Amino acid sequence: MAMTPFNKAAALVLFAAASAIYAESPQTQARLTVVPAEDVDWGYLNPARGELSPGAANLWGDRAVDTATGMLVRFDKGFQSPPHIHNITYRGIVIKGQMHNDDPDAQPMWMPATSFWTQPAGADHITAAAAADNLIYLEIDAGPYRVQPSSKAYDNGEHPLNVHADNLVWQTGGELYSLQADDVEAAPLWQSDTGVNGAMIRLPAGFSGFVKTQANAFRAVLIAGEIDYRSAGAVEAVSSSSSLKAGSYIESSGTIEHEVHNQTDDPVTLYVRTDGPYIVKGNDKTRR
Repeated sequence: MAMTPFNKAAALVLFAAASAIYAESPQTQARLTVVPAEDVDWGYLNPARGELSPGAANLWGDRAVDTATGMLVRFDKGFQSPPHIHNITYRGIVIKGQMHNDDPDAQPMWMPATSFWTQPAGADHITAAAAADNLIYLEIDAGPYRVQPSSKAYDNGEHPLNVHADNLVWQTGGELYSLQADDVEAAPLWQSDTGVNGAMIRLPAGFSGFVKTQANAFRAVLIAGEIDYRSAGAVEAVSSSSSLKAGSYIESSGTIEHEVHNQTDDPVTLYVRTDGPYIVKGNDKTRR
């Protein structure tokens, strides 16, 4: 799957697992998964290095096989990898801390929460972390995810991209989503040649509304802030309010409305990866 950054300013059946809630709606056959950040199953990003490796937790997919995957990765303060390459291209979004990812000889550019980068397959680089707590969301379109020595570096024709949080371009409309509430903004990040795309959605303090989607695969990761979450028409275990913190994950397929409330005094940022358009709409008090 080719990946290009945007360049324009452009369920009642219930079954449960320890780390997630699943539900299906009989009317729409919509499927829903909710994974709170505190319930993810942690392991090592590079098991061969053991405790020297960053921690990693799959949110969806399986990084050990040939499939698209989204995962959380956490780094200790002062972590710095040796120079290395990966066999596949990945995207990273900073959830917490200060991260640097670049050529081994590059001067550090510390990227805070909501910063975004891409790392091409084969390109030699290092990854470092500076804050007391550092957490990112890492995404691949194919696997398995492997770390390889710099001696195997090659040029796959793609180019790295580092976008500091301050350089994101926020907009109030776009081709892939409809923003129907005051002060909701989006920053498109990438789109594949098959129509799968990724964007960050920023909800203002006090936002109360819905994200409506009919996508085959709608995936959202809470990057910054905290929300109260329900799903309209879902079973009680899901429709009851759940407080989700940064690093939590929501997935759906089919027609579904994700009810989101930001009762804090700070904006909330969601990273959305989907293969179809979606609508962000406010309740009466926030609707345009």
